[in-house]
Amino acid sequence: MIFDSARRLYHRIFSAIPVPPVSTTWWQEGVRFASEYAPGSVSPLPVDSRPDRSPLEVFFDARLEGPGIWKWRHYFDIYHRHLNQLRNRDHLVILEIGIYSGGSLDMWREYFGRSATIYGVDIEPGCRAYERPGTYVLIGDQEDRSFWQRMIADGTLPPLDIIIDDGGHTPEQQRITLEELLPHLRPGGVYICEDIHGQANLFTSFVSGVTDSLNSMDGLSCDEVNPERRSVVKANNVQASLNSVHFYPYVVVIEKRESQLLELVAPKHGSQWEPFLR
Repeated sequence: MIFDSARRLYHRIFSAIPVPPVSTTWWQEGVRFASEYAPGSVSPLPVDSRPDRSPLEVFFDARLEGPGIWKWRHYFDIYHRHLNQLRNRDHLVILEIGIYSGGSLDMWREYFGRSATIYGVDIEPGCRAYERPGTYVLIGDQEDRSFWQRMIADGTLPPLDIIIDDGGHTPEQQRITLEELLPHLRPGGVYICEDIHGQANLFTSFVSGVTDSLNSMDGLSCDEVNPERRSVVKANNVQASLNSVHFYPYVVVIEKRESQLLELVAPKHGSQWEPFLR
């Protein structure tokens, strides 16, 4: 009888059920916790003394003249953490949305090397001046779905390895760009959206909704005979395609899987188990 009770408990905890709306009470409690959170004391090193500075930050600090680069300093570590492993990929294709004064196109060229193909998108026609061999400038509005659909349909914009949204920074622009371009990101690719400013940001809420699908357990099955398939969930489209979503101050990073994930499996190994949950 105790085993039947444990089995029912297991299914009650882990069985897929309709997902309730996000509780504003839990959100408010998170805000409260953040306001009261007290980290330990840290003594930061001066910028020039840090031994772990990324090549991107070194390039930025050396840019005293020429086309300007305007970035939050903590971005450079985020870039390097997620993009370094792609630097040696053959036929690498990078898209940066928001060219401004053109300096970041130079930074990406230095970081990814001469073999990479770089696309920049801006709404300002004058940004065509920043085209170079291997660096192409497209003029369009990132909030215009037809612009992205046209660029993809006619082959102007090939499948992408890296997307960096440093464009207009409004939630509407960021959402439309993500919806139109994430499916165009190649396996193993990285999507970065910058400058997500302000608490209760609408784009943060949108991405949180996407991220919630990573935790879905719809279609959970439990094989009590085969321990290698003790718990199995058929991957939904988000779980199948996305490896991870990372939130940083003002930045979201989405990493695609190298290959599609068909299912999530929890094998059960060992011979001794507490009786309350077998």
